[in-house]
Amino acid sequence: MQLNRREFLNVMAAGSACGMFGSWASAARAAVKGEKLYDLPKAGNVSFLHFTDCHAQLIPIYFREPSVNIGLGIMNGRPPHFVGEEFLKFHKVPANTALSHAYTYLDFEKAAKAYGKVGGFAHLATLVKKMRADRPNAFLLDGGDTWQGSATSLWTNGQDMVDACKLLGVNMMSPHWEFTLGAKRVEEIVQKDFAGKIEFLAQNVKTTDFGDQVFKPYVIREQNGIPVAVIGQAFPYTPIANPRYMVPDWTFGIQDDNMQKMVDEVRSKGAKVVVVISHNGMDVDLKMASRVRGIDAIFGGHTHDGVPQPVVVSNPGGKTLVTNAGSNSKFLGVMDFDVRDGKIASYKYSLLPVFANMLPADKEMQAFINKIRAPYQAKLQEPLAVTEGLLYRRGNFNGTFDQLICDALMEVKGAEIAFSPGFRWGTSVLSGQTITREHVMDQTAITYPYTTVTDMTGEFIKTVLEDVCDNLFNPDPYYQQGGDMVRVGGLTYACEPGGKQGNRISDMRLKGQPIDPKKTYKVAGWAPVAEGAKGEPIWDVVETWLKSKKRITPRALNLPRLIGVQNNPGMAS
Repeated sequence: MQLNRREFLNVMAAGSACGMFGSWASAARAAVKGEKLYDLPKAGNVSFLHFTDCHAQLIPIYFREPSVNIGLGIMNGRPPHFVGEEFLKFHKVPANTALSHAYTYLDFEKAAKAYGKVGGFAHLATLVKKMRADRPNAFLLDGGDTWQGSATSLWTNGQDMVDACKLLGVNMMSPHWEFTLGAKRVEEIVQKDFAGKIEFLAQNVKTTDFGDQVFKPYVIREQNGIPVAVIGQAFPYTPIANPRYMVPDWTFGIQDDNMQKMVDEVRSKGAKVVVVISHNGMDVDLKMASRVRGIDAIFGGHTHDGVPQPVVVSNPGGKTLVTNAGSNSKFLGVMDFDVRDGKIASYKYSLLPVFANMLPADKEMQAFINKIRAPYQAKLQEPLAVTEGLLYRRGNFNGTFDQLICDALMEVKGAEIAFSPGFRWGTSVLSGQTITREHVMDQTAITYPYTTVTDMTGEFIKTVLEDVCDNLFNPDPYYQQGGDMVRVGGLTYACEPGGKQGNRISDMRLKGQPIDPKKTYKVAGWAPVAEGAKGEPIWDVVETWLKSKKRITPRALNLPRLIGVQNNPGMAS
């Protein structure tokens, strides 16, 4: 897709205003003149469009990709565990291009100023319509984590995103954070808003009493005369990573045996193409693909990995393509299958970044977004402070916005140590930008936002860190049950990701002094999963701190001293 003159000037103005007359300005010009990111002719007769983990981001944002995404064991040197230059080298992406900016953290602020913001449902809608112009019957798949992650999604109980997805033309979805609205609200949306419009699929969600299916496990639809099955896989560890009391009567889990049963069932009913919309996380999808036969492709989410090419996984029934389409409405995956004589003869896949300066906003979607945001606009845009350094969240350990939250918790709550969840969602704020209430809500908008202050022994603190570390770095992907590592303020420690369970954390210190296993420390945190928890919402704590500071100096990251992962391609050099 070529930009018109106005859009070209918008891209270049961003670079010129920031003094970007060097490589990134040249790269922006190249993107406009030659890269033709969105010229993608159809290459088959069955097509899928896929986005995932948008976390309720309706408007364009800045979003920095991780500089730490460690893969261990068989996952070392395997997608998605590449960052920066190693990512570019493995995926053969040229440096200083629109794609290198979209896929990596390299020169993030310079590139962000040159290329502008990414995502936004109005721009995503334009891209969806462009892809459907050549693929009028393509299925649009939503990988979940859609109804949570912004102020307006929280304040409307998810309704803004439900209506946006209907307008976008989503055909099928599979969930995770959706369940934090509570079982009753999820069922209300599925039964009323989605009825006859969007299929809500989850083969692995069943009742706790008799094991009955709660939602449809799959649908079979014809596309261009070819029967196609789409199976849903919800996040298997929802009651562990999120409050159990929100879904008290449902069980989850990976359920390979039932997945195999569903695949066999749809094949027996005539499906010639079988795909899964998964919210497992990519490492889990890769293992599942090696164990379950008969799946042609897995369109994955949860881990927010933007992976340009599918990973081809062999299994007893043949081969399965495993993809992951990033987050924050920043990417659209496009898969074309050429199906002949009832079998897939070939495929073509592209992961397209959604650059707001390169895709005009869809008028209908933009009008909807303006309408839904209008009652909240003043509240959203209230200035809280100005940041002197880049603020971001994404990566195995602390990001600078995570650090800000930890610093605020310790100071406002009078704690020695702070823990903040290893959430992957949350937008980025460039140095020099004003931090607004919307930015804070992008990092904190959940239905259990309570802050806590707890007396913990040194021994218990180590147990907490060990448990979360095992969730992240367990060598068996099926035991990776959470997000990234808990973010830590005050406390320093060493971490050996490849160590044995219970022995990854060492050298814990507070103000340079070793942590005493028997001593009690005051620890602040937020997002407790226990039923009945109460406390000041985290956004109020952060706002109080920001307003008291007015200008936020660059955050010094409290990163652990890492052991045994030198030269890992999932770490910035």
